[in-house]
Parts: sequence; structure tokens; C-alpha cells
Amino acid sequence: MNQKSYILIIVCLLSFSLNAQFRGKSKTENLLGFDHQEFSWGYSLGVNFFTFKLHPNENGLNNGYGFTVVSDPKLGFSAGLMGRWRLNDNFDFRVEPGLHFVQRDLIFRHLEDRIGQEINGYTIKASDSIRNIKSTYLDIPAFINFHGNRYYNTRPYIQTGVSWMVNLQSNEKKTDDNLQEVFRTKTHNFTWQTEVGIEIYFKKFKLTPSVKGIFFFNNEWVADNEGTPDVWANSLKAIYSRAVIFSLKFE
Repeated sequence: MNQKSYILIIVCLLSFSLNAQFRGKSKTENLLGFDHQEFSWGYSLGVNFFTFKLHPNENGLNNGYGFTVVSDPKLGFSAGLMGRWRLNDNFDFRVEPGLHFVQRDLIFRHLEDRIGQEINGYTIKASDSIRNIKSTYLDIPAFINFHGNRYYNTRPYIQTGVSWMVNLQSNEKKTDDNLQEVFRTKTHNFTWQTEVGIEIYFKKFKLTPSVKGIFFFNNEWVADNEGTPDVWANSLKAIYSRAVIFSLKFE
């Protein structure tokens, strides 16, 4: 199943939920006292699409080839917990720690026509034009949530905040580099996140479909070792992760 199929399934499920709620708006409203609780908790499940924003340097990708490194995102999985502290009728403070299981490919197109050539004593192989980068991010964000007034069994919101994000598969401390097909990134990262969604009240729980954007502040780039050809990490000067996450939250 491709990425478009997953997105279509999510949209259909959300449309069904919203339609069911609006069909029943003339009936009783659910969970009337829920939002007046000082604290509440829940969990979330979602899919993610992480990619890299890439910045080349002078001695790498511009040597007659142009900027030819491409970040190819793959479908990933996200899961987490939620804690809400009610501040007033329209504002909440939220903490939402979670894990993001991420896959991305970096495609070095300037190497695709150099297979078999020797660079600094190293012979380029077919596998050298692609690096599969797997990441597991431990995400610890804090948000300020602003929500509108409730309309029957629905309520829209927007929230924004910052996060400390630890890449448990960064390989930053490894001595192996791209000569051993290991692309290294930073372990400790900081992000800005923003999210929109709609809360849907059922009889026994609240379901919240949401879309979130994640933007890394810091440069995740780690240089290759001295003597490694300047065709992989050393052909870049900066990389920044960007992500979109589609989630279903249950409270």
C-alpha cells in the first residue's frame, strides 16, 4: 500500500466520524463535564513523513553536477502519551511525549554515473549512490493549546510549542562513516512544532484527528572522517529535518 492510500484511508475515517457527529447533533451532547476537569490524559497513534532540508557546500555537489542530493521520505509510525492541564475556558497546557519511527533515503545522484571510478583511492560502488537513514526520535514537547467554543460534539483547536528530540539511532558517536555506508546525524535536537485538529466527543471518550508540522532548529549534519571522499556528508554543510504527522488522539 502506497503513501497516498494511507492518507486516503485516514481522510475517509475522519469524514465518517465527523459525519456521524453532525448527524447526531440534535441528540444529547456527549461528555459535557469533560473539558472542565483540571487534568486529563490520553494517547495518540499516527503516521509520519520525515524529510531533510539540504544545504550543499562548495566542494561537493557544485563541482559540475549542480545540487543533486535528494531526500526521499518514507512512511513512518508515531505513538505517544498526552497530559492536559486546563488553564481556562480557551487555553490548555499540554505535554505529549512520544516516539517517531522514521525512514528516509538520501540519493546522491552525482554518483550514479561514477560507478567504478576511483576517488581518493576509493572505488565508487552502485550502493554508494543511496543511503538509507533510519531514525527513532524520542520526542518531549510542551504546547500551549488554544481551542474555540464547542459546537455540539466538536471543537477545533490550534497548538504550538517547542520540543527536545533525541535521535536514538543517530550513529553520531560511531567511528564508521559513509565508507562503511553509515550516514551519521546529531543525537540531540530542538524543534518547533505546530498542530491543528478537531476534537470529537463520543459517549465515553474524545477522539482528536490532527495534523502537525515539525521543524528542526539545529543542524543535524555530522562530518565524515578525514580521508573519506567529499561525495557524501562532506558534500553538504547543513541538514535540517522537516516532518508532517497525521495523528488520532484518544482521551
